[in-house]
Amino acid sequence: MANKLISRRAFLGNAALGLGVLAAGQFAGPLFSPALAQGTPQAAQRIADHFSRVKTMMGEFVQFGPRGDQTGGKFYIERPGKVRFDYEAPATFRVTADGRNVLLQNTKLKTMDAYPLSQTPLKLLLDDRIDLSGGRVRSVKEESDLTTIQLADRNAFGNSTITMMFDPASFELRQWTITDAQGKDTTVMIFNVEQGMQFDPSVFRIDYAAVDAANAK
Repeated sequence: MANKLISRRAFLGNAALGLGVLAAGQFAGPLFSPALAQGTPQAAQRIADHFSRVKTMMGEFVQFGPRGDQTGGKFYIERPGKVRFDYEAPATFRVTADGRNVLLQNTKLKTMDAYPLSQTPLKLLLDDRIDLSGGRVRSVKEESDLTTIQLADRNAFGNSTITMMFDPASFELRQWTITDAQGKDTTVMIFNVEQGMQFDPSVFRIDYAAVDAANAK
């Protein structure tokens, strides 16, 4: 299946950035946009090393979009590269990444669009190891209740960034904010998180034949 040929700007502006894609503005002022002070690289590295050891996660999420809209559902993560977000009703979206692509599926409109995972900020969250090299760390902020790390990769997805927030004691991920090239924020908060389970491969499977068929209509 040939990936849909779109510009990086169009993908980052229209796809669901909080989860890898923000379906064409369906969820869209920011919950917050952290003003980050530079912290210690050692703190970032400790968190990165801990997070790298967490290979599977599942739980619930709440997403806040750039226009103040709110939705939620359940998520499943298997690093490297795999994630699934099942939105609860009345939303009709599902987001799946299989390690290569991110699929946006609208079950109501029966649309399916796939984009390269490597061109989304979500890749930095799903990498086998959080890569802090090459100037990817924009800033680190240490507070009593949160440690905040902002990452970017200009070569991969332009001016978009991902800001991840961790518990400073347990190093567990609490939430992330993706800021697109236009400065719009989408924030995802996670809770009731479990770790260390095994998933059936079908959880993250993308049916590319179905994607091709949907796009051929």
